[in-house]
Amino acid sequence: MKLVPLGDRVVLKQLIAEETTKSGIVLPGQNKEKPQQAEVIAVGPGGMVDGKEIAMQVKVGDQVIFSKYSGTEVKIEEEEYIIVKQSDILAIIQ
Repeated sequence: MKLVPLGDRVVLKQLIAEETTKSGIVLPGQNKEKPQQAEVIAVGPGGMVDGKEIAMQVKVGDQVIFSKYSGTEVKIEEEEYIIVKQSDILAIIQ
């Protein structure tokens, strides 16, 4: 199954939160909040949205930071994704 976003929507896969102690031990991020960093999995076509021309500025594979309480979480084939509007993406990590 494949997710194909419509309009100015973007499908994200959240990055796994890990924390490393000063001594180098990696702690799983289960006890912390989920990070607002994700990888772009699919991008909608953009076009006319609410009477305005929207050009998509992100592409598949980009690492991005998105708004904390934005989007809709979906689970497909045991994978969790978040569908957000492009305006909910705050920055591209380079």
